Amino acid sequence: MLLKSITLKNFRQFISESIEFASGEDGKNVTIIIGENGTGKTTFAQAFFWCLYGETEFSDKMMLNKMIASKMRPGQEETVMVELVLKHGDVEYTLTREQKYRKEYSGNPKPDNTVFDIAKKDSSGITAYVKKSQCEGEVKTILPKELSKYFFFDGERIENMSKDISSGKKSNDFAEAVKGLLGLNSMISAIGHFNPRSNRSVIGSYETSYDTSSNSKIAEKTRQINEYNTRIDNITARLEELENNIAAATERKKEKEKEIKQYEEGEKLQLQKESLERDIKNIERTKSNLYKTICKDFNNSMSPVFSLSLIKRALEVLSDEKMNSIDIPYMHTKTIEYLLHQGTCICGTHLDEGSTPYRKLVDLKEYLPPQSISTYISDFKKEAKRRTVAYEDDLMESVTENMAIISQQNDDIIDKADDLRSIEGKLSGDDVREKVKLINAEIRSCTESINKDTNEKNHKIFEQGQLTTERDRADAERRNFTLLDDRNKKIELYKTYANRIYQELNDVYKDSEAKIRNKLQDTINDIFKSIYEGGLYLTIDERYHISVYANDYEGDVETSTAQSISVIFAFITGIIKMARENRNATDENAKLLTSEPYPLVMDAPLSAFDKRRIKTVCKALPETAEQVVIFIKDTDGELAEEYMGDRIGKRHKFDKKNEFETILV
Repeated sequence: MLLKSITLKNFRQFISESIEFASGEDGKNVTIIIGENGTGKTTFAQAFFWCLYGETEFSDKMMLNKMIASKMRPGQEETVMVELVLKHGDVEYTLTREQKYRKEYSGNPKPDNTVFDIAKKDSSGITAYVKKSQCEGEVKTILPKELSKYFFFDGERIENMSKDISSGKKSNDFAEAVKGLLGLNSMISAIGHFNPRSNRSVIGSYETSYDTSSNSKIAEKTRQINEYNTRIDNITARLEELENNIAAATERKKEKEKEIKQYEEGEKLQLQKESLERDIKNIERTKSNLYKTICKDFNNSMSPVFSLSLIKRALEVLSDEKMNSIDIPYMHTKTIEYLLHQGTCICGTHLDEGSTPYRKLVDLKEYLPPQSISTYISDFKKEAKRRTVAYEDDLMESVTENMAIISQQNDDIIDKADDLRSIEGKLSGDDVREKVKLINAEIRSCTESINKDTNEKNHKIFEQGQLTTERDRADAERRNFTLLDDRNKKIELYKTYANRIYQELNDVYKDSEAKIRNKLQDTINDIFKSIYEGGLYLTIDERYHISVYANDYEGDVETSTAQSISVIFAFITGIIKMARENRNATDENAKLLTSEPYPLVMDAPLSAFDKRRIKTVCKALPETAEQVVIFIKDTDGELAEEYMGDRIGKRHKFDKKNEFETILV
């Protein structure tokens, strides 16, 4: 299958656009379509899939161009069409898929079912049309949908495929791809034609052709053999189911064991997190107690503290007052009162009321004991100074000390909170030990499932062996009876020949499949090493599980994104290269089986690679595939054109006119 052209009409952003693809003449087998994100690269790439299979990956399933749709009048019809011209074998196919949209009186245009037509032009130029009922089947003969993903893909899909192929999750799909693309299916069909397990096969038809009229034992043994075969087939089916279950559980267990290793560091971080949380709580508690202490001290000292300013002002006033020259030492108020009562001072002066001496003595009473003012002032000064120093110094010292501690604690909390946020970021805010507990539970569940299925598998294998022995014994006994008459003797002879052919086909198939698998492994390794250098190599087991190994390391290697994508590139291009080399081989002995060429149609395939690997990929693709179509961004397009310049036969570029229309220039 090689592409010649594609035409789009009213398909999403493309109102009327067409592309011709490089045919491979003069070694130019690459077509590049350049456009920035949003210009329609993915839409154009999806047009292939819609034309071939009537499906897309758009979330919006409306294929009709929105500008066209907005201009439609009630009752008007518009058609979406994609026409793909390709060559498969000696036949040129024109595949046309159309879908009509009709505008009702309200709402968006409504789509009809798609209409699919195929025209075939043979090497003589005669064109014939495939019946509509057979068109889907015709596409399947060209490229089955399940295989299309290996030839039509984008960066995201190739990344997902690479993860699947490296993990072995879909190894059966890859096995089918190899068998289908490298021509093994024809041999599988031949083996199925003789399969003794099928009543419709050659051997199955002989099994039901014995003449039992001559000997009733033949019918009895045939019935027994059929029963044994049915039970053996059921066991075979169950064994395959158990194998898949064991493989799936083993893979799941490996994933969880790998995951739990990542959490070992997480458990340490969890302990650090809890320790930090405890430290922060303790510091907060201490801070709270210190604040309470400060408040308590302040409450106890509130009145004295607030009076300090008044006391200080009083001391300032009293500091200038001289009281010692006013009061008389050792004289009491009672003495003055006695003298005033007597009317005569001890010095003989008459103390007449209202006289100056009388008034002097009366004034003197205010400065004499029982408590002299100077004593009061002196005591007040002493007490005031004591209180000022005591309350001011003690309280300020206490508050300052406690606030210093709180400030240090705030710094500690900030530091520990920063550490805590860092750890929580690594832990994603979850309790790692709870996750570890869940992962361990799943590992145990997988182990139990593996052990249970393995035990059942061993039991079934033993049972299958017993049934096979019983069946072979019954078959030998029946053979003795069938050889007694000529008609059954012929059937037995024919069946023997058919069994021999069946065995020969199986042997040839196994040999061919093993050779193809080994050659595919070598081819993939050659391509993989050219794309991704670094001492890695690949192996493909019988189940087509691909593993990546390092030359100096035993065991599977965990691949990076670029490595994984390199694996799938190598896998796909390896199949294509083998098919191409096989078709071009001149030595019949060198040929394995035959296959058609297929294109690689890729949407943004280089985005996961660095510049150096883009170069190696660009060099490898045109060498291995017979036709390459790349939808690519401007920046990557410049590199692709630089590295594949001599292989590029067609260049196209998207020009985005508006949100609803893109044209090709």
